[in-house]
Amino acid sequence: MSSTPALADAPLRAPSLKRRMACFVYEALILFGIGLIPGAIGALFVAVSGREHGVELRYIAFIIYGLYFTWFWSRRGQTLPMQTWRIRVVTADGAPLTAWRALARYLASWAWIAPAWALARLNGWAGKDLFAAIGVGIAAYALLALLHPQRQFWHDALCGTRLVDAPPSPPPARPA
Repeated sequence: MSSTPALADAPLRAPSLKRRMACFVYEALILFGIGLIPGAIGALFVAVSGREHGVELRYIAFIIYGLYFTWFWSRRGQTLPMQTWRIRVVTADGAPLTAWRALARYLASWAWIAPAWALARLNGWAGKDLFAAIGVGIAAYALLALLHPQRQFWHDALCGTRLVDAPPSPPPARPA
């Protein structure tokens, strides 16, 4: 059920930045829902134990997000938003990602947020200022893809991966 042969016949062309950013926004909506899981885990812990937990829920979220991306990228080459926008992540030569390469890509993809977050924290920005800094950082990082020879994001260049157009799968053959 792999769509790798269809990918091998298609040219490895990068999707437009507009499509990738639309996918990014859709992914953010999915991640918001997934991000509710750590809060539910924390609430369940308090309800069962009657004590406040000492674990920072953001660390649990970081791990859950990592599992989500690593699993989808290494198993299918796509998350749900990537399927919707017909984008696939592959190695530089077009092969599917291993779990280790998918994990490396996940860790490197924090380059979208980490520099702006660090700058905001160093300046004591919080609330709207923090989110504004992260928004500007995301836009700047996305535009940096225009400087890459194949228009790839820089964390992909670092990890030996790339985003490519994923042609639609042919419909299943009807029985005669």
